[in-house]
Amino acid sequence: MASTLGGKSKGPIVGINMTPMVDVVLVLLVIMMVSATYIVSKSMKVELPKAASQNDSVASVAAVTIAKDGALFYNQAPVVEPDLVQKLKGAYAANPEVSLIVSADKDTPHGKVVHVIDLAKLEGILKFAINIEQAQ
Repeated sequence: MASTLGGKSKGPIVGINMTPMVDVVLVLLVIMMVSATYIVSKSMKVELPKAASQNDSVASVAAVTIAKDGALFYNQAPVVEPDLVQKLKGAYAANPEVSLIVSADKDTPHGKVVHVIDLAKLEGILKFAINIEQAQ
């Protein structure tokens, strides 16, 4: 089949138009960039580890959540303070490079958050972060 342009026969179309493919790739890139901001956990780092070289191992994380009423949760399981101390001690014994992530309700007293961080420091955990939600 020959294509005609302006009444003249030029032969078959042999070139591929790259514009639609580039448009599709750019749309997929924009979708990925927008959705990636919702996947990443937002946290305000309190103490950053210092190292001369990068370690390929994945650091373990201990997550403590403080509810509005002061209830404590360790890795989403309810605990009382003496059990929390034991779990933090066990996490540090399993991996001295463990990091603590504290998530607290916005109405939780500041002293309760500081107390949990202090408990972790007493057990040897020196890396921690406070989990936050980004304002819209």
